[in-house]
Amino acid sequence: MNAVSTPEKTAVNGIRIALGIGGILSAIVGVLILVWPGKTAMVVTAIIAVYAVVAGLVYAGLGIFSKSKGGWARVGHIALGVLFIIAGIIAFMNLSQTAVGLAVFLGLLVGFMWIIEGVVALSTLGEGPKGWAIFYAIISIIAGITLLFSPGWGAVVLWWLLGISLVVLGLVNVVRAFTYGKKAR
Repeated sequence: MNAVSTPEKTAVNGIRIALGIGGILSAIVGVLILVWPGKTAMVVTAIIAVYAVVAGLVYAGLGIFSKSKGGWARVGHIALGVLFIIAGIIAFMNLSQTAVGLAVFLGLLVGFMWIIEGVVALSTLGEGPKGWAIFYAIISIIAGITLLFSPGWGAVVLWWLLGISLVVLGLVNVVRAFTYGKKAR
């Protein structure tokens, strides 16, 4: 008699397929980032630009066609829609410059977040091992300051780390896909 029921086998097979496909896609995107970092960044920028145009059309449509919204809400939706559309069009006009701008913005954003994270870690010194919290806070603050002074360089390093992480995690998920649901012997 079969020890594992059919619905359970189906669920395990579904999870294995999801892990495998997700792992393969992750590894492919990671390799693309590592092999063509600039082109991949421009593709990501193009996806964001498409989103901006589509979101702009939705906002403008809400403002134009919504009967339940008041006058100022409709004007606000139309104005926001126009701004999104303009941003998307400008991004499409020069994807490489927009990609660099986004990279610098993200570098600055991560830098500020790491500084704040380090300060927060210092504020929680009484809640756990002090040595690790201080070490973490110092590293976080130094990394954040480094990114603030060189956000473009920091974004490039973060992009490479993302690519490496995607390849490694993708390969791990492919291995998990082959081993998931099998009993340890």
